[in-house]
Amino acid sequence: MNEIARRIRELRKRMRERRIDAYLVPTSDYHESEYVGRHFACREYITGFTGSAGTAVIGRDWAGLWTDGRYFVQAETELAGSGVELMRMGEPGVPSIEEYLEQKLPQQGILGFDGRVINGRMGEELKKKLESKNVSFAYTEALVGEIWEDRPELPAEPVWVLEDKYAGRPAAEKIAELRREMGKLHATVHILTTLDDIAWLFNIRGNDILHNPVVLSYAAVTQKELFLFLNPRVVEGEVRSYLEGMGVTICPYQEIYTYVQGLYHERVLLEKGKVNYAIVNYLDESNHILDHMNPTVMKKAQKTPVEIENLKQAHIRDGVAMTKFIYWIKHNIGKIPMTECSVAEHLKALRREQGALDESFTTISAYGANAAMCHYHAQEENCAELKPQGLYLVDSGGQYLEGTTDITRTMALGPVNDKEREHYTLVLMSMLRLGHVKFLEGCSGLSLDYVARELMWQRGLNYNHGTGHGVGYLLNVHERPVGIRFKTVPERQDGAPFMPGMVCSDEPGIYIEGSHGIRTENLLFCKELERTEYGRFFGFEFLTYVPFDLEPVDVSLMEQRDIDYLNEYHSQVYEKISPYLEKEEAQWLWEVTRPLPGFFGNQQ
Repeated sequence: MNEIARRIRELRKRMRERRIDAYLVPTSDYHESEYVGRHFACREYITGFTGSAGTAVIGRDWAGLWTDGRYFVQAETELAGSGVELMRMGEPGVPSIEEYLEQKLPQQGILGFDGRVINGRMGEELKKKLESKNVSFAYTEALVGEIWEDRPELPAEPVWVLEDKYAGRPAAEKIAELRREMGKLHATVHILTTLDDIAWLFNIRGNDILHNPVVLSYAAVTQKELFLFLNPRVVEGEVRSYLEGMGVTICPYQEIYTYVQGLYHERVLLEKGKVNYAIVNYLDESNHILDHMNPTVMKKAQKTPVEIENLKQAHIRDGVAMTKFIYWIKHNIGKIPMTECSVAEHLKALRREQGALDESFTTISAYGANAAMCHYHAQEENCAELKPQGLYLVDSGGQYLEGTTDITRTMALGPVNDKEREHYTLVLMSMLRLGHVKFLEGCSGLSLDYVARELMWQRGLNYNHGTGHGVGYLLNVHERPVGIRFKTVPERQDGAPFMPGMVCSDEPGIYIEGSHGIRTENLLFCKELERTEYGRFFGFEFLTYVPFDLEPVDVSLMEQRDIDYLNEYHSQVYEKISPYLEKEEAQWLWEVTRPLPGFFGNQQ
């Protein structure tokens, strides 16, 4: 902790030199990415807190870290002795960052930050909040970078081209469509900084962020020109020829700032909540900014028929890996040593055998009470041993050329109690019911969430996360603009109406602190079911096909429709997955997808 105190002293020295009164250090990169690389771990470097979410404020004689309830225990331990005070977000008496700065900054004070890691909208909101004190911003001061010795370099992984047979549409077609959308908005220049949108637009992929196959880059599009700002070393040979053949001018990564400073009298389309503050403020006042969600967002979310067919194949591959994993655990629990970490590594190896390029996120492997922490991540030094009793939860996914997967299964490793059985069955019923909902065009996840929560709310239960999130195609596992949740969370930008081709997760859960956690998750895609005089009616089709554990199911809680949904699903699992299994595995799958009592349809 003395090392953290030393770093803060060095930072304050530079603050005094620049007459900065407070310095803001968020958890962010230059692109508002959900996950960031080691080069961007400035908040961790200056505080010692390793959690994935938090913002530090360093004052002249005080330092604080704001984070949410997921990290209170971890942060208290990691900050001990550092001189950094934990600010528990949302707790009574704890001011927000904006409120704290408004209270503590002096009149005509200076707030410093690296304008590349604060988005334009947040910067404007801070400005408005602090205008009564006439506070000015020093937004070109990357002070943590100045004191960070041995800072990891910016990643520079090779760029590769995603072939049209996987991408679904040629990049030239997407660019032409984007230019038509720009025309509708009377935009002359579009500044694009979100990495998944850039990768999608140009049909390129990379490896610059863990588990997200994106490329550190910026793009600028006009009606006649295309500029791609990235490390020139990562585009060579065929990739360079591919991009230049589309008319792309390749520029050094940091030259985006020179480019925007050279724009005059343009109508610039950009999304202030996603474009960094420096870019927004480097634009000359002669330009007119059109603050609008990137047109690529909606187009990217509506997967093409080619992408949907590819995703089905990806989920067969993933389903085989997951089914083999469940078989392996069920047949070896109590016979060989197993920990949360070792079984996660085994699952990763099974995915590789099925052609996975990578995981789509860090696997959540949680046994017993650990699963009650829905964002739990096992660490080698203290992960739990799996035993032949209770419940085990695994939330994981893969990146395939055919698309991105995300699946959660909870399974009984041995005897479970009545409460665990009840909760497991409720979660399973909730997930299946949402998967079979039928709804009118115009509905968003705000309308649909109750289908998943009804059974729980009737019993006074709930889960404190969304029921579903959008999923990219060989891109980010969390993708705008759709999601399923019962209340609006504007900053998540996931409240758009569902349209055919949109892919979403379906993942209700129940979490009992100190006891158990249960979540069941499939991916599904939206499709049109029928048109009537009242409009277009949509529904979902599952992409995920992996068996549910029947051992903890309490059939007495289920209605006939729930049994029908489950038996129909399991029949499809056996049909789709069994041809790719070994004989013993296929026989086991036949047994575990057997129809439950009360089903009077066709038997397997």
